[in-house]
Amino acid sequence: MIKLPSEVTEYFPYNSVRPHQDEFVNTVFNAVHERRSVLIEGSNGLGKTISALSACLPVAVEKNLKILYVARTHRQHDRVIEELRAIYKKHPVAGVSIRGRNEMCLNVFAARGAFDSKSLMEVCELLKAKSRCPYYINVDERTYDYLQLQQQVAARPYMASEILRICKKKEVCPYELVKSALSDAKVVALSYLYVFDPVIRTAFLKNLESELQKIILIVDEAHNLPETAIDISSSTLSLFVLKQAELEANRFGNKDIEAFANFFRIEVEKLTDKISREEVISPDSIIEIIQKQGNIANPRDFFEHLHEVGSSVKRSLLAEGKNPRSYIHAMCEFLLKWLETLGDSSFINVASRYYNKENNKTAKLEIVALDPSKITEPVFSSTYANVIMSGTLQPLEAYSRITRLPQSTVKCIVPSPFPKEHVFSAVSLGVTTSMEKRTPAMYQTIIQRINEVVKNTPTNTGVFAASFEVLNALLSEGLENVLEKPLFHERKGMTSKANEKMVSDFKVCGDRNGAVFLGVQGGRTSEGVDFPGNQMNSVIVVGVPYAEPTSRVKAQIDYYDKCFPGLGREYGYVLPAMKRASQAAGRPIRTLDDRGAIVFLDYRFATNYCRSFLPSWISNGMKILPDSKGVLAGEISNFFEIQS
Repeated sequence: MIKLPSEVTEYFPYNSVRPHQDEFVNTVFNAVHERRSVLIEGSNGLGKTISALSACLPVAVEKNLKILYVARTHRQHDRVIEELRAIYKKHPVAGVSIRGRNEMCLNVFAARGAFDSKSLMEVCELLKAKSRCPYYINVDERTYDYLQLQQQVAARPYMASEILRICKKKEVCPYELVKSALSDAKVVALSYLYVFDPVIRTAFLKNLESELQKIILIVDEAHNLPETAIDISSSTLSLFVLKQAELEANRFGNKDIEAFANFFRIEVEKLTDKISREEVISPDSIIEIIQKQGNIANPRDFFEHLHEVGSSVKRSLLAEGKNPRSYIHAMCEFLLKWLETLGDSSFINVASRYYNKENNKTAKLEIVALDPSKITEPVFSSTYANVIMSGTLQPLEAYSRITRLPQSTVKCIVPSPFPKEHVFSAVSLGVTTSMEKRTPAMYQTIIQRINEVVKNTPTNTGVFAASFEVLNALLSEGLENVLEKPLFHERKGMTSKANEKMVSDFKVCGDRNGAVFLGVQGGRTSEGVDFPGNQMNSVIVVGVPYAEPTSRVKAQIDYYDKCFPGLGREYGYVLPAMKRASQAAGRPIRTLDDRGAIVFLDYRFATNYCRSFLPSWISNGMKILPDSKGVLAGEISNFFEIQS
């Protein structure tokens, strides 16, 4: 049996390790100790958070490094602090979790008017410079209280929510307190953006008083990183922003900018008038329109002029006691990026028409990034070491190439700790959501199969459809009428608060007679929420969630084909879909005591090709069930009878 290194046992807080957890810890410790990165897949229930922290802390302490632990959700950040507290009882270590400025900001005026983290950062700096934020002023005026808070936070691990609560009571800025705590924190739990967004990273590292070379980076749920990196590099300009820029220019008496915003908005409307959804356009065509129809000989000089005016508008609004949001500034930021990315094959330019929240047809221009490594590689190549981990990373070589991890990266798949008898997985033949087969008869068969699982599952069942189109078709074909248990279902555009309430109500049904949750693969519930115990006994994955073959998806495939000949479709189309399906499939199996049934309702999951992208703990021993009524019901009933 493998044992933990003596350096790690100083920090590992538990008396025993889970099956294969020691393998995970040793792999991470050895790699980081040798100053190498590690790409490691480990299933739920393995204890990845505590394993990564315990393996990295000895090196961080010895070499005077900081550990940045990036994850998507606040719950994951809190989990890091919870585990750090367990470590603290054995070996004192300070740590803190950080939320975005918009959630850490107590200044209602600033938070209300900022539409993203970057704009809030600008608003915050302006308010501080003008001595207009009472919470920031109190940092200086209530020196004794503030120093006491600093010492308190520096002494042990603290969650962002706890710091926020303390600062509300003391009426001091939580963000400033967190910043001051960073120098004492050995571990910082935070979102991807702090590390991977170049603008936010620069400001954050300054506050951290460190540099990437002195950081061990742990990336949790790393399967999300490529998509996040693409989002960071991409940019959007809507008709709404253009209209607001026009009105703003009029209000501030900038006739040339008002005329330009009006002209450009009309040109974008003309350009998108005959587009049904979206279309890749030539970036040069937009510059040509601006030069010829707009009579602007030097677009760059004009955009720089817009930038100066936008900044001036922000200062004027703040002086008037208004929120310093400038649409002129937003417009020019986009146009300058349009110029910067000209001729760069890792970007495409897209014009699209869509319906806004008021259900009115509108349009936008987009700069769409195709290469996540432009964001990830500068980070991965600069840190002391990286720990890239998730339950769904296979094939590891593909992930390593897409994100451009260092050549010396250690790659490892750790076996699942779950007893085989705790997991039932199967594919039901005879059903599919492939486009040409989506008929009422097919949906009726799928509904029948769902009902077989629900009837024979002790309490709660999760159903995750390939898309909202499939979800809505299941509803319109009468899924709710067939089920004998209450149905909760996601709606497109649902607020996170409404979704959280619905998920909470569904979970409660696990202690009663059970219910059914219907969501989409790739949605916030299928990836960001755990359902241990009776909160979800069975999960049904309906269809392979391949992206709609839009212009941008085709461009992504073509780009990867150029970078990785022959692998474009796999990297740009198949892998993202199978990651979404795998994440949904893993919802009910979260702890070693959980027992769950995983059912794939699409014959394509039975093919060797699709199966090769599923985590081994799901694909090993997966049953292929014939296209016959009642077979699935018998299998599910038998599994849960044996378990009970």
